[in-house]
Amino acid sequence: MRVIAKRTLRVFWEKHRDCEQQLKTWYKEAAESKWSRPADIKKEYPSASFLEENRVVFNIKGNAYRLIVRINYKYQMVWIRFVGTHAEYDKINANKI
Repeated sequence: MRVIAKRTLRVFWEKHRDCEQQLKTWYKEAAESKWSRPADIKKEYPSASFLEENRVVFNIKGNAYRLIVRINYKYQMVWIRFVGTHAEYDKINANKI
C-alpha cells in the first residue's frame, strides 16, 4: 500500500513521543501490506473499526490514540485522515473527516 502522508504521523509523534514506535510500526506494516478488502486488515488488526467510505480506525498504543485512514483498495492507497488522542477522536465525526 502507498501511505500518504507519513509527515502527518511524524508531526504527531514529535508531540506525543510515547506513541512514536507504534506509529512507525503501523506505517511500515501498512506500506508493506497488500490489503484488497476489509477482511485483510481485520486479520492483522482485529481491533480495527470500519466506517463509511472505506475509512478504518486503528487503535494505537492500547487505544490511547486513534488513527483514521481512508483506503482505496483498487489502487492500493491509504490516506491518513486523522491521528489524535482518544479524547480528540471523541470530538470529531470520524465518518466525515
